[in-house]
Amino acid sequence: MPRHGIEEKMTVIEQYIADQPAERQARLNELYVLLKAELPNAQEKISYGMPTFYGQRNIIHFANMKHHTGLYPGAEPIALMQTELSDFHTSKGAIQLPLDKPLPVDLIKKIAQLALAREQR
Repeated sequence: MPRHGIEEKMTVIEQYIADQPAERQARLNELYVLLKAELPNAQEKISYGMPTFYGQRNIIHFANMKHHTGLYPGAEPIALMQTELSDFHTSKGAIQLPLDKPLPVDLIKKIAQLALAREQR
């Protein structure tokens, strides 16, 4: 993918997104750009088959799932944001973001910051 006139390799997360169905790529890219902005010092990798931002350990994952976009910040951010997440299906470490609704940008930013704070302890 050319950038600034120079041929560069895609990041592993960009490759993950490119490998997903075309109709899901814009949403996944939006989530990627959002998380990258919130976690500018995090490294990127694929872990557990999912795009992952990490520092000393994994901070947050996301993934294209059959019926939703999955966001995986771990249990602590979900517990701390329980009230704000009441409109979403959650489990111990996962949040299901419905495909028929826009990404909750402000909520995702807060979750990313909580996940980062947990990772830095």
